[in-house]
Amino acid sequence: MTQKNSYPIACLFALFLVSSSVVFAQNEEPAKDTQIQKEVKVIEVTGNKAISTPTIMAKIKTRVGQPYYAQASRDDIKRLYETGFFSDITLSLVDHEGGLKVIFKVEERPVIEEIRIEGNRKVARGILTHKLKSKMGQYLNLALLKEDVAAFKKEYERHGLLDVSIEHTIDTDPKTNKTKIVILIVEGRQVKIRKIYIDNNFRFSDKKVISLIKTRTVGFLRAGFFKEDQFSDDLERIKAFYLKNGYLDAKVDYRIDYDTKKNIYLRILIEEGKQYTVGSIAIRGYEKFSESEVRDSLNACLPGGVFTYDALKEDVANIQGFYFGKGYIFAQVKESTALDSASGKVNISYSLEENQEAYVDRIEIRGNLKTQDKVIRRELRIRPGEKFDGGKLKRSKERLYNLGFFEEVNYDTSQGTEVNQRNLIVDVKEAKTGSFSFGGGYSSIDQFVGFVEVEQKNFDWRNWNTFTGAGQDVKARADMGSVRQNFELSFTEPWMFDHPVAGGFDLYKRVHDKNSDVGYGYVEDRTGGDLRLSKEFTEYVKGGASYRIEQVDISDVASTATQDLKDEQGKKLISSVEFFLTRDTTDNVFNPTRGTVISGSYEIAGGPFAGDKDFNKLFSLVSQYVPVFGKGVLQFELRAGVMQAFGDSDKVPIYERFYAGGANTIRGYEERSVGPIDHNTNDPLGGESLIVGNIEYTVPLLEFVKGALFIDSGNVWSKAQDIGDGGFKTGVGFGVRIKTPIGPLKLDYGIPMEIQPGKNKREGRFHFSMSHGF
Repeated sequence: MTQKNSYPIACLFALFLVSSSVVFAQNEEPAKDTQIQKEVKVIEVTGNKAISTPTIMAKIKTRVGQPYYAQASRDDIKRLYETGFFSDITLSLVDHEGGLKVIFKVEERPVIEEIRIEGNRKVARGILTHKLKSKMGQYLNLALLKEDVAAFKKEYERHGLLDVSIEHTIDTDPKTNKTKIVILIVEGRQVKIRKIYIDNNFRFSDKKVISLIKTRTVGFLRAGFFKEDQFSDDLERIKAFYLKNGYLDAKVDYRIDYDTKKNIYLRILIEEGKQYTVGSIAIRGYEKFSESEVRDSLNACLPGGVFTYDALKEDVANIQGFYFGKGYIFAQVKESTALDSASGKVNISYSLEENQEAYVDRIEIRGNLKTQDKVIRRELRIRPGEKFDGGKLKRSKERLYNLGFFEEVNYDTSQGTEVNQRNLIVDVKEAKTGSFSFGGGYSSIDQFVGFVEVEQKNFDWRNWNTFTGAGQDVKARADMGSVRQNFELSFTEPWMFDHPVAGGFDLYKRVHDKNSDVGYGYVEDRTGGDLRLSKEFTEYVKGGASYRIEQVDISDVASTATQDLKDEQGKKLISSVEFFLTRDTTDNVFNPTRGTVISGSYEIAGGPFAGDKDFNKLFSLVSQYVPVFGKGVLQFELRAGVMQAFGDSDKVPIYERFYAGGANTIRGYEERSVGPIDHNTNDPLGGESLIVGNIEYTVPLLEFVKGALFIDSGNVWSKAQDIGDGGFKTGVGFGVRIKTPIGPLKLDYGIPMEIQPGKNKREGRFHFSMSHGF
């Protein structure tokens, strides 16, 4: 290049170097973080109208009198954008008095002055306004406005308007920087679903597939609108259903057909693919236990069975549970699968990291604001120094729940003193243990009866501040009705003197004015009490004894009453001892879903214990709970008892006999109406033998509602040798169990399977109760 030709280029290059200003625009690539060796002389803010200069300066860290840093100015711009006040910020540098003038030019976001919705006829303005995130008085945010438009479209789709068009305009006054937004809606046609077709579903019926979805055709009390988001969830549910049944390649799509009458026809298009089954199962990494021991823990995903990912996860949990139960709480299980599409097999591989056994170092109790530590610790079946045992931990949690003191019981661990030690953390969330309960019912025998009960299941008579925390149980109850008044007080200490022996007492007065009852003619007044002792013999078996002393006063006996009543007129003293034994393996005493209860008792009155009446009584109860059909529970219960007089008594007193019929025995029948009666007075006589069986199925209907179906059957006989005579009385019915904010509600409706004497048809009856916790 010649010297002459290079001269113009050199001039241009020099002119570039001496340029007096640098402009940083919003979207420019940031310069490298270099220090310009010039001092900041002035900082100037321009373009602001509503936002004051001091407010802006408070966000700027660049300072007059300090050197200028490019990175600092970029940080200033970032902070200003984060305020949400500005739509554009420009930085300029100008030479000034031997230094720099730093100029921040801002463009403020306009303030929303008005939001107007136009064109809506089929969706109320109030509904749409409620969906708006953009508000008057706020700075305009285009992202929020976009969300508002999307929300409007979803709302229109919910109303069956699929081809709605929604646009918006923004009109900003440059003088006031205030803006008006107009959202313009063209609603289009409202479409309804006339028919849903299912195509290519060979394995499952149309009815089954449609039962999986919430989208429905138009019909009586059904709008039949097409909701895109809901239908999208429906398609996912169908696919999940196929996956759950082993169709791992299943695909679900849809097509919409329209007619000229603003109707749509949905076609759900299914590609089922193959149903995969489990092929081989390989287990690697086991050392502490044999392969057969580990393999025995598998029960969900077995060779030849249908493969599902849910079953695979269940078996991973089963292997972890096996190791956890042996003390290897650090054991890790990783699963992998290999799908063979040609054979339709899924080969499974489990890789184990057994790690070392873990031992309990310390046990920490957390979350017990009212309950004493010792009340929780005495229920734990695992102790410091022991190996972690999954079975013991599970049983400990069941026992804590069975106290009724806690809503939640969770475990956690932390590092202990040694590497192979972990601290066990028992974290509880306390429940309401005090309760105020009330209920009522009506029958032709007792007429209306209401009750009020106050109970504290976590009582502490030594704690005068709150009277809670020691695990004792105290209860006071009053039954008040037109013919019956009962008053009871009871107390139970589950650990007497910090030993695993429970003790308690009951005091009561029970008055039943049966002169008001149809076919009755006497007043029964019982006053007495009892002392109780019990002890756990094994983890699931406990037994005990109680002593009862009671005065029974039968008065105002009508001349037309049965002779059995006349024989009992006056005051009699009952003195008895009862022994009992119970085996309870249920998972929860308050809401059991599995397990059994077997109990038996023997009571002897009079004889060596004195008193005016001599009799003995045997009673047994067997209950079994079986989970069925998902979350449903089937309960079987059988009660049987016999009693007999001895010594100076020739018969068991009428007020000590067995009775059946009513809410707690055979629903659908009046209280005490099942069994022997006096044919002259129609008085129930009760009997010396009883058999009652109940079958009840409960299933959740909603989160706080359970439905119930039941069959009750049984009878009462005069003597043990009469058992079976006259057959059994049976009632069937249904009910609900509702967990309300003020307590659980139980409502049953029973229908007797035979027409009762004096009736011309079968008449059902309601039974209900409710309680409130505090």
